[in-house]
Parts: sequence; C-alpha cells; structure tokens
Amino acid sequence: MSVKHPIIVVTGSSGAGTSTVQNTFDQIFRREGVKAAHIEGDAFHAYDRAGMGEQIARAAEAGNNHFSHFSAEANLLDELGAVFAEFGESGTGRTRHYVHDEIEAQTYGSPPGTFTDWHPLDPDCDVLFYEGLHGAASTDTVDLSTYGDLKIGVVPVINLEWIQKLHRDRSERGHEPEAISAAILRRMPDYLKTITPQFSRTDINFQRVPLVDTSNPFIARTIPTPDESMVVIRFRDPAGIDFGYLVSMINGSFMSRANSIVVPGGKLDLAMQLILTPLIKRLVENKRRAG
Repeated sequence: MSVKHPIIVVTGSSGAGTSTVQNTFDQIFRREGVKAAHIEGDAFHAYDRAGMGEQIARAAEAGNNHFSHFSAEANLLDELGAVFAEFGESGTGRTRHYVHDEIEAQTYGSPPGTFTDWHPLDPDCDVLFYEGLHGAASTDTVDLSTYGDLKIGVVPVINLEWIQKLHRDRSERGHEPEAISAAILRRMPDYLKTITPQFSRTDINFQRVPLVDTSNPFIARTIPTPDESMVVIRFRDPAGIDFGYLVSMINGSFMSRANSIVVPGGKLDLAMQLILTPLIKRLVENKRRAG
C-alpha cells in the first residue's frame, strides 16, 4: 500500500459487471479532476487467444480439464505484482492491451485475440486503477491484495453471474450456449480456489441479488434489470461509514447487518457515487499532502 502512489482495484469474475463499476469510477475521476493510470486484467493473461487454446488442449491431454483464464497459471500474476509494487514506490510501471474484437483491432492495430506491445503507464498520475479477474488474488509467490489501497469486489449471486455471461458471450462474442456452459464448468475449480477468496480481502463488496426467478440461468431469456434486483454492499471495516446518511440519501435502502447496507438495484450508481467519492478524494488528498 502506498500513500504517495495509491492503487485502486476492482476485481470480479468475467461477466460479473466490473466494467459497469469502472464507468462509475471514470465519472468520479472526471468530476474530481483525478488523473488515473489504467490496467486491464486481461493485459496480464499469459497467453493470447490461440496460445490459450493450445494450453487448454495440452492441459486436457495431461488430465487437467479445468485450465482457464481463472487459473493463476494462465496469468502473469507475479508480473502484475511487480507493476503494483513499482507504481506504489515510484508511480511508474507498464501495461498492454488485449484486443477482444474487430472494433478494438481497428483502434489498436492488432488482430483480435492478440496483445499490443507493452508500454509505460501514463506519467504523473494520481492513482493506478486496475479492473479485472485477479486484483486481490493470492498465490504461493505473490499476494496482490497487499498492494491495493482501495479494493472493490463485484460479486453478483452465481446464477445471475452465469446469466450475464451467457448473454454477453452469445450476443457480443458469438459463442454457442454449449461452449459457454463448457467454459463455466472448466473454470469452476479455479473460481473456488482463486476468484472467490478475493472477496474476503476486498474493502467493499457490491453483490447484486435478483428479485426474479433465476433458478435455471441457462434458459433465461433476459438478464434481470436493475429494477428487478437489490444490491448488498458490505464493508470490511465499517468504521467511519455514515450509514444513517446513506440510508437517508438512497430511497428504499436499509441496513441488513452492522457492516452492510442493501440498496435498490436502480440506485447502485448513486450508492457508489456517495460511498466511493469521499474515499477516492481522501486517497488523492493524502497523496498530495505526502507530496
């Protein structure tokens, strides 16, 4: 953790909604005049799309049918830890971009499923912002949770997470339902081993809970809307959080435990703005005072 060069982490599994949370952070950064360097978790995958397919096949031949992007071995987590450490020490580091589709290919000049070249992070940034799968992951060689000054978990209940992934992968990536189901099964052991434990290390978790039937996510025709959901917001350390203020400002919210508040799904952005803005401002003010 670093006062002079703070790191903000948003972590959650693929399809969990971390990109939506990133948009809220971007709004806060713009409004508060905070300059942020960005790292996408996909940039630290160990293999490009073709290479990952080869590794999955090799793992299966060796009897491992669970190799996936959730696996620590499929990612450059030691290198990510080194970048976090470097930024915390000097405000520098490097990243790259994983090209997901043809639109991004036109932007970055690299084919879909490949990486761009490594490049330095934007200089003189107030904070480093990471969004991806492993921002608070811990392995035998690195504990990424030790670097984040503000760690956010995005954790929809599992059936909702599957519905979101099924719809995204079909509509945006053209995957067949059978392939998506196989991917979900393949990555489940590492979901339990690597992804889930992170949410005990995060400072705040946002968990969306649908209020409609999601008992069979594989036949769901639509993703439950925000108005068909509630969001449970859990604080690891509730000291200093003005829950009375939050409840008064967010219609329909209530306390469920001493460290948790529940808000209507449609009020998630408002809740995040109210909760995260003062925390981000405090990080930046402390940085500037440390000078």
